[in-house]
Amino acid sequence: MNHPVRERAVRGAALALALCAVLTACGGQDADTSKAADEATPHTAAGAVRQPLVATFDGGLHVLDGASLELAETLDLPGFHRVNPAGDDRHVIVSTDDGFRVLDATAPRFTDIAYPGAKPGHVVRHAGRTALFTDGTGEVHVFDPADLARGERPEGRSHTTEEPHHGVAVELANGELLTTLGDESERTGAVVLDGEDQEVARNEDCPGVHGEAAAKGGAIAVGCEDGVLIYRDGEFTKVRSPDAYGRIGNQAGSDASPVLLGDYKSDPEAELERPERVSLIDTASGTLRLVDLGTSYSFRSLARGPHGEALVLGTDGTVHVIDPERGEVTRSFPAVGEWREPLDWQQPRPTLFVRGHTAYVSEPDERRLHAFDVESGERTASVSLPTETNELTGVVAGH
Repeated sequence: MNHPVRERAVRGAALALALCAVLTACGGQDADTSKAADEATPHTAAGAVRQPLVATFDGGLHVLDGASLELAETLDLPGFHRVNPAGDDRHVIVSTDDGFRVLDATAPRFTDIAYPGAKPGHVVRHAGRTALFTDGTGEVHVFDPADLARGERPEGRSHTTEEPHHGVAVELANGELLTTLGDESERTGAVVLDGEDQEVARNEDCPGVHGEAAAKGGAIAVGCEDGVLIYRDGEFTKVRSPDAYGRIGNQAGSDASPVLLGDYKSDPEAELERPERVSLIDTASGTLRLVDLGTSYSFRSLARGPHGEALVLGTDGTVHVIDPERGEVTRSFPAVGEWREPLDWQQPRPTLFVRGHTAYVSEPDERRLHAFDVESGERTASVSLPTETNELTGVVAGH
């Protein structure tokens, strides 16, 4: 699915950083950065990138200071690639055509840690563990992200699914491993294994299974073309969509809420459906409700706030804040200009990434990146970048 990707070189940045210190304008930083949250990474050395953000572009990665949005380094990496938090305060997982690679975003440089395999897919952080799923082989690797600091591939759990497929895996706090079921032609459900890879539970009533999210209380959900599967206390529960075809393929969870945020598509014939409704799945009651936003969004539009708020970046350029328990949009704040989701999922579009009390929103057409305070909606920082960016993530310790 990805284009061939291989690191060519890391551009020298010593001169650029020295000039930045003199001019205080590295990376096109705007004057409105003074109120950016300064959440220094506790384990980074002096001179390291603070609370790093990583933005991809066609041919590489930009690493930015998460407080000031200053551009700290650009890494050459040909082709299309995806990025996810590794689960500690230093590293980001980069998906390449050859497999997963580990980036020390505070350095910033690639480490020697890699998980080779065709079509690297989902990266899931849960209960202090990180799970990598390789679609082309069905291999699952689970490890403690704190062990990445040793500079060597961590010891951890490995598992291979019954058949390779575009799937996902997550290790639970009790050591159980949930993985999806499927093959190259169809995906059907999920299975849970104990620490000895013995089957604990199975459910194959989840056509097109995709994505996962964890909620307050320990529930894990995966999306289906007709609802979601919830795994909790050793059992699966199916929550059905109100439509015969009601696909929930992308979800966002929060430790502060039992309610999951999901997308919602109801037209199986659409070349690319641009939905205007999102789903809220209550994992405690096993119920699902839909919220009409009045604007469309993309799979990179969903996030959760520090208090469990459900956040959606609409194509109207606005971040809509939803109370997940009430199922209502309580407020909104403008973030970027109006945009339209491209047909090709690999093409750039505005992306929402939330860390703590800060919402980061990219604006690819303008080559800009913005930071907002989630509670007030106030823009706290903004930067101009040398390229049009695509995916956006950062270091995030914990679930």
